Amino acid sequence: MQAFLKHGLVTTKWLGDRISSSGSISPLLRILDASWYLPHLNRNPLQEFQQQHIPGALFFDLEGCCDHSSPYEHMLPSAKQFAEYAGSLAVDKQTHVVVYDGSDVGCFSAPRVWWMFRVFGHHNVSVLDGGFRNWLKEGYPVTADVISPASTNFEATRNERWIKTFEEVERNLKTKEFMVVDARAEGRFKGIQPEPRQGVEPGHIPGSLNMPFYSFLTEAGTMKSEEELRSMFQEKNVNLSKPLVVTCGSGVTACQVALAAYLCGKEDTMVFDGAWCEWFLRAKPEQVVSEGKGKSL
Repeated sequence: MQAFLKHGLVTTKWLGDRISSSGSISPLLRILDASWYLPHLNRNPLQEFQQQHIPGALFFDLEGCCDHSSPYEHMLPSAKQFAEYAGSLAVDKQTHVVVYDGSDVGCFSAPRVWWMFRVFGHHNVSVLDGGFRNWLKEGYPVTADVISPASTNFEATRNERWIKTFEEVERNLKTKEFMVVDARAEGRFKGIQPEPRQGVEPGHIPGSLNMPFYSFLTEAGTMKSEEELRSMFQEKNVNLSKPLVVTCGSGVTACQVALAAYLCGKEDTMVFDGAWCEWFLRAKPEQVVSEGKGKSL
C-alpha cells in the first residue's frame, strides 16, 4: 500500500484488488466519495451516493465539513472540527484514505478532500485516478449498502502555511512573493463567460495565470503523465521550485492544480481558500481584470 502514497494516485485496478468478493475492505483502508457539484448542474451528490457507490465507501460532505461561520462556501474548518469529522469516518493516523468523485470529467472535487487531509497533517491519502466514471466503465462492483464503522480518534494540526488569505494575496500584488494559478475555465478567467454564483462577475486576479482544472486530465478522465504535467507548467512559465498559490471559484478545483504539482514533486502548493468569490466581493474595481463587465464602484 505504501508504494502508492507518494504518487498521490491509485488506479481502479489497485483499489478493485483490495475489495473482497463480499464487498469488505481492510480496516486500514478508507474509501471516501467526495462528490460535490456546482448548483446549476442540479446533481445531488449524497442522493447519488445512496443509490450507488464503491463498496466500503463513506460519503465526505464538503458542505458539512467546513467553517459554517464564514460567508464563503466550504472554507476550511478548524483542526478540531476536521478531527471530529475525519474520526466519524473511521480515519486515524494508520488509515490510507482514497478519495474519488462522480464527476463526468473523471475528477473534480476529490482533490479538494485530498488536499484537506494533507493540510491537516494526514499525508496517507490518494485520489482514485479516473474517479467513479472509470470505476463504472471498467465494470467494477457498486453497491447501495452503507457501512457504519465505529468512530476513531483522529488528530489534526492545521498547516496555516498552505492556506492563503485575501490580505496575503492582495499584498502579493506588490510583493510578488508567489505565483497565482487559477483553475477556472478560460472564459470565466477572461471575464467573458458568467460565474455560476449570483452577485459574482467573472474575471481574474491581476498577474494570475489560467490553467483550467480539466486541462490536467486525459479524455478518459485520468491524470496526464508526469512528463505532460511538467510540460504544461513549463509552457505557462510556472516554476515549481518557487512558491505557488492556486485558486478557482471557491477553492475546490484549485486543488486539481495542487495535485498536478504534487505529481511533479511539489508538495507545498498553497490554496487561496476564499478564491474568486471572496476576491471579487472584497477587491477594489482595479483589482479585477476582465474583458467583460468587471467590477463597478
